[in-house]
Amino acid sequence: MVNNIKVTVRKTKLADSSLIKAVFNQHWGGDFIISLGKIHKPEALDGFIAEINGRCKGLITFNITKQGLEIVSLNSFMEKKGVGTTLVKRVISFAKKEKIKRLWLVTTNDNLNAFRFYQKRGFILKKVYPNSLAPYRKLKPILLIGQNNIPLRDEIELEMRL
Repeated sequence: MVNNIKVTVRKTKLADSSLIKAVFNQHWGGDFIISLGKIHKPEALDGFIAEINGRCKGLITFNITKQGLEIVSLNSFMEKKGVGTTLVKRVISFAKKEKIKRLWLVTTNDNLNAFRFYQKRGFILKKVYPNSLAPYRKLKPILLIGQNNIPLRDEIELEMRL
């Protein structure tokens, strides 16, 4: 239940691949995401979808490696209604069940909303990768000025230990 609305969270499946690709294209500037030099394709990622009455209201994708579970993307299509929080809690629950000890993610230096969101949910700022976005601009269009009129240049890693 999110704000008195029944939200169903389910694991992504192969039939969701066109939806996930559309979300990546519309919200992430292409059919892949780069974090710390690694290219993530939506069809190779696990994830969860939040639905209300069978309609997608949020998506979280992740990748499990020996470093832990990396949250690759999080989209809420109902901002400030608890959908993003519900998805993050579901990933945390999944990680605990799988005995994964570390959750982490990478965001950009301009994304103040992400800093606020993840820190409120127990993540800590772990590491800054100065000027790491420069080589990515050869692979996909990345703005020079990002959110809040901040020069877009660095990646910042956040983590949660379980």
